[in-house]
Amino acid sequence: MAHTELSLATALKPLLILLALANTTACAADHITRDYRSQPVFDAAKFFDGHTTGRGTLKVIFHRAERTLVDGNGHVAPDRSIILDQTVRRGRRAPTHRRWQLHPNGRDGYTGTLTDAAGPVTGRVLGNRLHLTFVMKGGIHAEQWLYLDPSGRIANNVMTFRKLGVTVGRLDETITHESR
Repeated sequence: MAHTELSLATALKPLLILLALANTTACAADHITRDYRSQPVFDAAKFFDGHTTGRGTLKVIFHRAERTLVDGNGHVAPDRSIILDQTVRRGRRAPTHRRWQLHPNGRDGYTGTLTDAAGPVTGRVLGNRLHLTFVMKGGIHAEQWLYLDPSGRIANNVMTFRKLGVTVGRLDETITHESR
């Protein structure tokens, strides 16, 4: 009997993992319509010019959630490109540094680079929402949705990470523009 129970539990484990992943994926996109507003329009250059602080929680599949703290210092170049240097703290790990460079592309788009990315970053603004996509090193596809609140001082960031089409992580973060 014990052998049968063990075999059944072993057989059901992949199904339970798939059900958990399906639930995570279904809940991951509810913010897209819930947090969207037509105003204020997300002006990335204005928001990231100066000092920002991001506080959040990162949850990676099969790992405990960990707190994140991101200190950012940005400036806008004469061509309206955004250069954002960030110090990232995750849980008890040593701080790391990353740099974003985003260039305006048309009226509501961005293209650029990120030190954590394996290729280009693309972005699009729609109302209070800035949507960024890129592939990270290791083939992880990142999709980031930032929603500007009515004060223009706070942005809520929802970022999902996918590997082979499966959601493997999610970051929920509040970014505050400190110098306003």
